[in-house]
Amino acid sequence: MKTETIAIHAGNIVDDPLNPVIQPITLSSTFGHQEGSMVYSRLENPNRKSLETVLAALEKGRDAAAFSSGNAAANAVFQALPAGSHMIAPDDMYHGLKSLLLTVFNQKIEVDFIDLTKPELLSVAIRKNTQLLWIETPSNPLLKISDIQKLSKTAKEHGISVVCDSTFASPVFQQPLGLGADLVMHSSTKYIGGHSDLVGGILITKEKDDFWKQIKNVQALAGAVPSPFDTYFLTRSIKTLPYRMKAHAANTAKIAAFLNQHPVVEKVYYPGLENHDGHLIANSQMQGFGGMLSFVIKGNAADADKLIDNLHYFTNATSLGGVESLIERRSRVQGVVTGIPEQLIRMSVGIEHIEDLLEDLEQGLAQF
Repeated sequence: MKTETIAIHAGNIVDDPLNPVIQPITLSSTFGHQEGSMVYSRLENPNRKSLETVLAALEKGRDAAAFSSGNAAANAVFQALPAGSHMIAPDDMYHGLKSLLLTVFNQKIEVDFIDLTKPELLSVAIRKNTQLLWIETPSNPLLKISDIQKLSKTAKEHGISVVCDSTFASPVFQQPLGLGADLVMHSSTKYIGGHSDLVGGILITKEKDDFWKQIKNVQALAGAVPSPFDTYFLTRSIKTLPYRMKAHAANTAKIAAFLNQHPVVEKVYYPGLENHDGHLIANSQMQGFGGMLSFVIKGNAADADKLIDNLHYFTNATSLGGVESLIERRSRVQGVVTGIPEQLIRMSVGIEHIEDLLEDLEQGLAQF
């Protein structure tokens, strides 16, 4: 099956004798004891199973594990590591996960944050106790592109597991397992959900190995699992994911080109632009450049805030991947971070009509 067909059919598992076209929601917390039945919804639920099935198929993996948030999914990976492990992560990384590592896991895991766009730095950072390489590409918020295949090859030579956070790309535009990663992670809150109305996370594995068994134990025993309602709506949203991603990417490419030539804009971070440092790698490992971009305007943080406040179709809010366009000054949310200009604006481009979005940006920038 092609991607669009997988998205519609792989998660629609119907065993109801009334033969509904769409799988119903199973709200029961427990199940009657009989051969082949489920036992308890913390361990397994029909709607969660459907969600995991379709996402494993989209990522061409062997199995998947759904969680109540993206951070909960990443948390399960970190919990599955032996105490005293060392891991390597990107210097530009979703601040929620970076904070999780530096606070909750600071006594269990040693972490080095390096620029993974320079693969030669990876070999230097590897230690005897290095257990995990965490890749995030495209990265948040600088849209850095890391070479998944090259980094995974180096990691495998040292027996290191590789996880790729592919949230910005979605399963439609990037399949890290085929490029050498062992696990792929998504915040399903974002493009997979696509409507800014639920929170979730997902892990997909290439193999059902011992590390995966540990992660599945964390899922079952710690119990940070999504509800039947959330998994039902995620599975429903996935049916339109391939077409939504095409619309996101088409709009973003036009906005990136518009901003890239605007005299008020100092720099645009978007891998679809030929002047982006990671353009060639992105072009080789992605099937589309996604719906996220960041840009820096000439001026200061107050100027960036003024621009955002004067836009009509871009909502000043955190998160991304919804059908509506969102925008925010990133430092206002995550604090001042070295390497990220205070006036950097992150944009999640929605699927509104592109002419309305461009006109809105034009009038907003005209005041400078």
